Amino acid sequence: MTNSLKNMTDEELVVSYAAGNNSAFDVLLTRHKANIFSYIYFIVRNRELAEDIFQETFVKAVVTIKQGRYTESGKFRAWISRIAHNLVIDHFRQEKNERTISNDDCEFDLLNNAKFSDGTVEDNMVKDQILSDVKKLVNFLPDNQKEVLVLRYYQDLSFKEIADITGVSINTALGRMRYAILNMRRMAEEKNMILTLD
Repeated sequence: MTNSLKNMTDEELVVSYAAGNNSAFDVLLTRHKANIFSYIYFIVRNRELAEDIFQETFVKAVVTIKQGRYTESGKFRAWISRIAHNLVIDHFRQEKNERTISNDDCEFDLLNNAKFSDGTVEDNMVKDQILSDVKKLVNFLPDNQKEVLVLRYYQDLSFKEIADITGVSINTALGRMRYAILNMRRMAEEKNMILTLD
């Protein structure tokens, strides 16, 4: 039974869960929790807060599905990401006048990729430094550019999905990505950072 659930698409799992199969939602949660939590944590920079928003995201999803109001056929991942995005926005609206959350304890690895797993110790040290430098540069980007970068490179979403989640046009999402890359390139030059392996 569990194996057949794991082979179902997100949409099949939603239908199964709506029909009363709670195990189907467990599979959906397992399938998407790492990406959704990482996205929330990258933005809010506070593990406890990220866990709260993460739980609220999936509670909203449960309620919507159980009430028969889920209509995003074929787009579960984008839909659940949009719920998380909206809850993060709501949080920052509520906390607008409070102190800003520090970026110092970020454990997020923007370019975590299997391609970087081989090589000499020296290569790996250089790559680690580049990744560290990239992470620092990302933190200096305006929030809207940072968000598009994270959704594109970490969550591997299409620009259409990013546009849907953030509530902007595809052209705006593309523009934000372009400016993010230009800004990072400019900052790297100003700081004499070398972000490529030769």
